[in-house]
Amino acid sequence: MQILPPGIAGHNRTMVTPHYAVMPPEGILPSRLPGFAGTAIHFHTSPAMGANFAQALLAMEPGGGTTGPREDGLEHFLYVLEGEAELGADGEARVLGAGGFAYTPAGRAYGIRAVGGPARAIWIQRPYIPAPGIAPRGAFLGHRDAVPRVNKHTQGRAWQALLGEADLAMDMEVNILSFAPGNYFPFVETHIMQHGLYMLEGQGLYLLGREWHECWAGDFIWMGAYVPQQFYATGWGETAYLLYKDVNRDVVFPGRQGQAGR
Repeated sequence: MQILPPGIAGHNRTMVTPHYAVMPPEGILPSRLPGFAGTAIHFHTSPAMGANFAQALLAMEPGGGTTGPREDGLEHFLYVLEGEAELGADGEARVLGAGGFAYTPAGRAYGIRAVGGPARAIWIQRPYIPAPGIAPRGAFLGHRDAVPRVNKHTQGRAWQALLGEADLAMDMEVNILSFAPGNYFPFVETHIMQHGLYMLEGQGLYLLGREWHECWAGDFIWMGAYVPQQFYATGWGETAYLLYKDVNRDVVFPGRQGQAGR
């Protein structure tokens, strides 16, 4: 029997507010879901937190993952963090290692399964918001290494647009932002988009509202609309994070049909 050490008051870096949340991985308990086998699902955020999307980490045992093609009316994005996984998107399947990703539009089947050992992946899902006169984008698979790194504004910061950029068929984007040590955003952002941020590597300080939060690989941050935010990369190596945001859709007013996108 384990004897607990002295000290009964918990201390951690977790912060959950109505406008943003900082979620270190050690406090996120696993869930089990129908349609998944050998998989622990660690939900980072959901509409219960105030987000307009859901994001989770999938921890798959060897051979674990979805038990068959899934179709639930939502659009999905899957990104492999560790190991190898077979990603399925609308009938196409490919085995990809860390950095591999798949996008599946709403109403199409998707799936993921660990191959050759355990694997971990990020899973983002949300209702798709159609745009009048614009056909939704089809499913596709890709890899981080094949997406160009584009320097924006200053040297030492790079963007990789995994789902493309300024594509009006899409109501969301998922990008990887990379920072050389000591680099930072040159201003505090305050905008209409929501964010889901997963720290892939490195460490840094994130300004949310008026408070700075230290974060490193494995941490998750949810940012609601209009939350003041800024990032400063610390540590000795490059820092990178995976960033969801809602884009390309007009606002929705209370009492009118639909859901807001950006």
